[in-house]
Amino acid sequence: MELWELGAWDIAHKVRAKEVSAQEVLESHLARISEIEPGLCAFLEVLEAEARIAASRVDAKIAGGEDPGILAGVPCAIKDNMNIKGTACTCGSKMLDGYISPYTATAIKRMSREGAVVTGKTNLDEFAMGSSTESSAYMVTRNPWDPDRVPGGSSGGSAAAVAAGLSTVALGSDTGGSIRQPASFTGIVGLKPTYGRVSRYGLVAFASSLDQIGPFGRDVRDVALLLEAISGLDTADSTSVERPVVPWSKRLERPLKGLRAGVPKELLGLSVDDGVRDAFYRALSHLADMGAVIEETSLPALRYALDAYYVIAPAEASSNLSRFDGVRYGLSTRGKALDDMYHATRAQGFGPEVRRRIMLGTFALSAGYYDAYYLRAAKTRTLIRRDFDEAFKVYDVLLSPATPTVAFRAGEESGDPMTKYLADAMTVSANLAGIPALSVPCGFARPSDAGLTGRDLPCGLQIMGKPFDEETVLAIGYAVEASVREEMEEKSGRMRRNLLLSKECERVD
Repeated sequence: MELWELGAWDIAHKVRAKEVSAQEVLESHLARISEIEPGLCAFLEVLEAEARIAASRVDAKIAGGEDPGILAGVPCAIKDNMNIKGTACTCGSKMLDGYISPYTATAIKRMSREGAVVTGKTNLDEFAMGSSTESSAYMVTRNPWDPDRVPGGSSGGSAAAVAAGLSTVALGSDTGGSIRQPASFTGIVGLKPTYGRVSRYGLVAFASSLDQIGPFGRDVRDVALLLEAISGLDTADSTSVERPVVPWSKRLERPLKGLRAGVPKELLGLSVDDGVRDAFYRALSHLADMGAVIEETSLPALRYALDAYYVIAPAEASSNLSRFDGVRYGLSTRGKALDDMYHATRAQGFGPEVRRRIMLGTFALSAGYYDAYYLRAAKTRTLIRRDFDEAFKVYDVLLSPATPTVAFRAGEESGDPMTKYLADAMTVSANLAGIPALSVPCGFARPSDAGLTGRDLPCGLQIMGKPFDEETVLAIGYAVEASVREEMEEKSGRMRRNLLLSKECERVD
């Protein structure tokens, strides 16, 4: 087995035991990137020199008898809406051309202190607005399971890098499902932590009350390990919450007998494909066999979650993105007057999807419409939180498919933004409520457009938990993972070994 095929837990163990060096692990991954990346387009920038320096520091610590950290030598890719000092941060947008980060995000500092090796910045939908990574101003990332399909979004580059073996783990951000949806589409594990569990300092804001940094990995233990490294109070982030950092990676095995799980009927009514529904019910059957009590339940306000999200998120984006005006940093286009410069800069710098959401948000916040749209959406958000609170008085977790479908074809939904927005139908409610939610592979399903000869693609099960109860969420994810582990390892391993992309993907200069 090649070193790039190992998980984070195994790599850290081997590096700490001096069975392999961090430098050897890195070189294996850099060779993998060189081979696969031209056709995958997961990375906007590979940080080879910086990664080699970081790996050498890990090896030097071990040689000196120091503790290198729980992520010793583990390669990690970073979604390019997080700042790393001295490197470009584009957010997948021309608006930030030429911008170099003057500081490093707290989450990245913390995982680096635990021995992680940052390998590069990954592609994303522009300013994290999208569900397919097709709105990036630089390139379209492919899904390694089927290069004609999308890896999901907005964290599609990070998900594709992990799924294809270019990075052991990765960081993404989740505003309405941007970790869980691509995790489901690419057959890996992705976690949106409780809002406030992980510092947002250094994350470029999309919707500040919804955004959360979270981990990707090829299994639940790796995700738990990375969560341990990045969690904790940060005084630089006023929304950060002081809660103990739990050794989640060591608490995954627990009996499920008597555990109560609810299945919100409102989420199962969202046009879920038959194959995805079948895989979901098979996973529920496995949990029931382990002693869990599975019941259908109702959270009435969830039927309005998507509507509320697409008022609140664009409204916050409209406010946050007002700072990109051509004056302070990034792109600046000259005009005859100040207003001309603002207009020219923003028209040239922002792509269609970002402009669309800014306009929606500005309209929702404008005089005469604030009460009818934004205020009503905020009240609906309160109802959604109350429904979750009531449900968690009865149930330990709530379960649903992570996405209504498997990965769709690139370009398939580009003409109808509303169709893409529906891809978030399962996930946005967890962001509105601020609760932890995990996507874990639960099997495979045939795409509805693939016909009888089409290949099966991975699909995920979503586990939503009580605020700050990542421990239960991860433990149930670990149990679901165990039920499909043999099939997932066989198929995903074969996919990675046979991944030879026939042509280079298109990059925009």
